[in-house]
Amino acid sequence: MAQEPKVKISGKILGQISLKPISFANVILNAKNDNSFITGTISDEKGRFTLTEVIPGDYNLEIRLIGYEIQFKSIFIGSNSPYLNIGEVLMKEAFQELQTVEVIGVEEGLNQKMDKKTYNLATNISQSGGSILQAMQNLPGVSVQDGKIQIRGNDRVAILIDGKQTALTGFGNQANLDNLPSSSVERIEIINNPSAKYDANGNGGIINVILKKEKKEGFNGKVGMALGQGALWEKKANLPGIRPQYARTPKVNPSLNLIYRNKNINLYLTADNLYTQTLNKNEFVTRVYEDGSVIHQQLKRNRNTNFFTSNLGLDWKIDSINTLTISGLFGSEKIIDKGDQPFFTKDYSERLRLWQFLEDELKTTVMGSLAFSHQYVDPGHTLSAAVNYTFHREDEQYFFTNTLPSSNGEDAFKLLSNENVVDATFDFVKPQRNGRYEAGLKVRRRWIPTNMQFFPGLNSPIDSLAGGAATYKETIPAVYGNYTYETKKIDAELGLRIEYVNLKYEVNPNHPTYTSDGYSYFQPFPNSRISYKINSNNKITGSYNRRVDRPNEVDIRIFPKYDDAEIIKVGNPALKPQFTNALELGWKTVWNSGSLYLAGYQRWVTGSITRISTTYGQSNLIYAIFQNAGKSYNSGLEIIYDQDINKWYSFDLNLLGFKNQIDAFSVENLYPYPHTFSATKQEIFSGNFKLNSKFKFSESTTGLLTIIYLAPDIIPQGKIKRRFSLDMGVKKTLQKGKGELFVNATDLLNTMIIQKTINGNNFSYTSSDYYETQVLRIGYNYNF
Repeated sequence: MAQEPKVKISGKILGQISLKPISFANVILNAKNDNSFITGTISDEKGRFTLTEVIPGDYNLEIRLIGYEIQFKSIFIGSNSPYLNIGEVLMKEAFQELQTVEVIGVEEGLNQKMDKKTYNLATNISQSGGSILQAMQNLPGVSVQDGKIQIRGNDRVAILIDGKQTALTGFGNQANLDNLPSSSVERIEIINNPSAKYDANGNGGIINVILKKEKKEGFNGKVGMALGQGALWEKKANLPGIRPQYARTPKVNPSLNLIYRNKNINLYLTADNLYTQTLNKNEFVTRVYEDGSVIHQQLKRNRNTNFFTSNLGLDWKIDSINTLTISGLFGSEKIIDKGDQPFFTKDYSERLRLWQFLEDELKTTVMGSLAFSHQYVDPGHTLSAAVNYTFHREDEQYFFTNTLPSSNGEDAFKLLSNENVVDATFDFVKPQRNGRYEAGLKVRRRWIPTNMQFFPGLNSPIDSLAGGAATYKETIPAVYGNYTYETKKIDAELGLRIEYVNLKYEVNPNHPTYTSDGYSYFQPFPNSRISYKINSNNKITGSYNRRVDRPNEVDIRIFPKYDDAEIIKVGNPALKPQFTNALELGWKTVWNSGSLYLAGYQRWVTGSITRISTTYGQSNLIYAIFQNAGKSYNSGLEIIYDQDINKWYSFDLNLLGFKNQIDAFSVENLYPYPHTFSATKQEIFSGNFKLNSKFKFSESTTGLLTIIYLAPDIIPQGKIKRRFSLDMGVKKTLQKGKGELFVNATDLLNTMIIQKTINGNNFSYTSSDYYETQVLRIGYNYNF
């Protein structure tokens, strides 16, 4: 599941006395253990040489030329940079024994570096044909809660596509992962402790989604089709008097990947369409108030989604040192939700309200990128610049029927949001004898005008005055510097990112509650990492970094959201960023048939962002509003154990145990009128367990069985109960390796249920969400 590292080595050969370049010298790389030939080249007219595609390890380097003594060098190739420059090599007619030269390399995956784990989705058989969210949920250290990815129990995760933030996956907050098809993804990188070259947001870490791009020359590609069906049986029956919940829901995912590649041009096109019907939510809630009243409710949401994405790009190698890349991405997501929400008294004898809605939403994303890279003479010495523009439109219409015992009303609202983002980046990389320097500049300008209009009917719960217009404006310039150093025993990284943020949120001046607000800061975000290689099989690493989570536009959005008629979600323009300091200490040991990775970590968060649920006055309506809840802490131990048992069975085991703590806090909710909520200190010991069993039934048939257990955990104002699921998949290669047939099932036993308890200022409620998690799929891919 890890990527094989490759290193490019360069140097320059000079005469020791004349200091003039020596041309046509033979450069030979041999394995150190048996002196077998690995690769070789000759120096050019300027004395330069380059060795490519070298795997990290110990080697002997020979430099030969008639008239000069043979130069022997013992070479260590590490795992910290993809490009290494050993500098100048001086040759003389007299023999001189040279000292050892250590050359450093990089390794992209889990098997060498301890700050990033890389997983190839081709091995993730149990989730093939689904969404990116589903594909991630059985990866080590990753879990899913409320439709969001969590790393080590933290959902403040930045999601990148090919190293860039996009509107498809969210600028800050996660978005659309449950609808984006995984068929376009080659691999996923999990970065727990990002370096300074990454944006500072995402205190839980970074997930980088790498899209497919074929490297073979000529015309080739891949076509595939996956079919599925979910909600095979009913987990819990509806409350009386509402429309049926979705059952036996279809899933259809055709995909196409076309590439033309030659010496100077790489032209590619990918297109995916994921159509699903889903029981998106089926939540049963019981609310209990201090006055003794009890309300039972159900929120059932049947969802139809069609998400089309396409990516067109051109890599043009202008000459040997300059490359131009032009790419464009288009995404269109159509969502139709049909929801029913009945409300009953304590004994279910009387229905208090029936809230039914139709949501018609269209999301459109267009992104264009222009990138230029200049390669200096030394491999890996580069200067690059890029400009990206993203446009994302959110066009929503809601239509409601509000049925009360004595009246029937029709309500509606319409939301239009246009997100515009411009990113400009400059990056410089220069390899050194024992590492590399990196430096760069990034400027982001982001603006989002939104407009919400409410159309209330008879006896409506909708606050029609809370609509209007609002505009989100964000400017972020940032600079960074990073230095990586490595010897045979020690490698280290030290970086600093300095970021300035200016955010303004301009709201309708006639809004009954909120006024325009915003914030600005000028902050440093350092990172450091140091590793000690005990021997070839053991390595320990310590790291530190500081990160930030800035409120996204939806977090501060002033408009109430009414997909639940009596538990209403509202943003907060006064919301401020949360800052995180993180420490981690890891140890990794490897042997012939497996590896073991242990990591202990500690995070401190100030200004924790979360929703706070409160009531106001005599009303039973609950308002869930984003607030900065003070300080929180997360410390834990993670274990990843990989083992090959025999030729047909291997497994990887992920264990995570942690302590979560939320300090006592007090906040003031301004909506609908100012009122205060206070919470006492909360803490819990929790964790999760994940086992991937991999089977090789034959040379062409493999299988995967995944067991996931998530222990109870605390959330602000309450707790979430344990969760469990079982996934499986089988894959068979056909047609001499060109074809691939797979069958899989997620949540095979239909056991995944989200159960929560929330305690408010004068109420408490329990909820159980029996949403659709069980899906069977069959699919076929063909490579040509």
